[in-house]
Amino acid sequence: MTIFGLNLLDVLDTLGTLAFSISGATLAIKKRFDLFGVFVLAFVTSIGGGTVRDLLIGNTPVEWMANNALIITIVIGALSAIFLNPYMNKLNYFVYLFDAAGLGLFTMAGIQMGIENNYSVFISISLGTITATFGGLIRDLITGEKPMLLTRKEIYALAGASGGLVYFILRWFEVPEEFNIPFSIILIFLIRHLTYRYGIKLPTYTEGEGWTVKE
Repeated sequence: MTIFGLNLLDVLDTLGTLAFSISGATLAIKKRFDLFGVFVLAFVTSIGGGTVRDLLIGNTPVEWMANNALIITIVIGALSAIFLNPYMNKLNYFVYLFDAAGLGLFTMAGIQMGIENNYSVFISISLGTITATFGGLIRDLITGEKPMLLTRKEIYALAGASGGLVYFILRWFEVPEEFNIPFSIILIFLIRHLTYRYGIKLPTYTEGEGWTVKE
């Protein structure tokens, strides 16, 4: 599918790769990784989710192995984080900001891959969620952070899945893709941002108390 003469999946993958590359590299700098470690974390953060997605649907060789532009994009993102680091007084905020942007972009990239392969709505949303979250999961495990995908303190994967569902609802109403896709990406970003900012969490089960929301 093309929008404004550009291949939609390529655009989403490139922008998502850039966002997650900056996110991974920035966290590596915060954790005092050496220069090689910064590039490694930028790489695994960017390609982790897409690699799992491609392997699940049998799309081999996986995209980053067949697309040198993605490798260049990762390097550009890592270098941007390195050179802009002196001006980033709040590294945690920048990790979060670019991660939220990547969440929206990669969710839609995975969904478009599902649509191209004629998968159902559920499978397409699942592919979008996997694409958007597994790179961050690997990043957090490497750096010793509590994985955002699994923590009860933040709404992360659900933000992507919710935005994906809205995308399909609007698609059912034949809303033009030129509007629907950017709107869904922004919606995912806003869900992630607002739930994080205002401390909105999912309930967890505690013996004797039932389902409650705790710090």
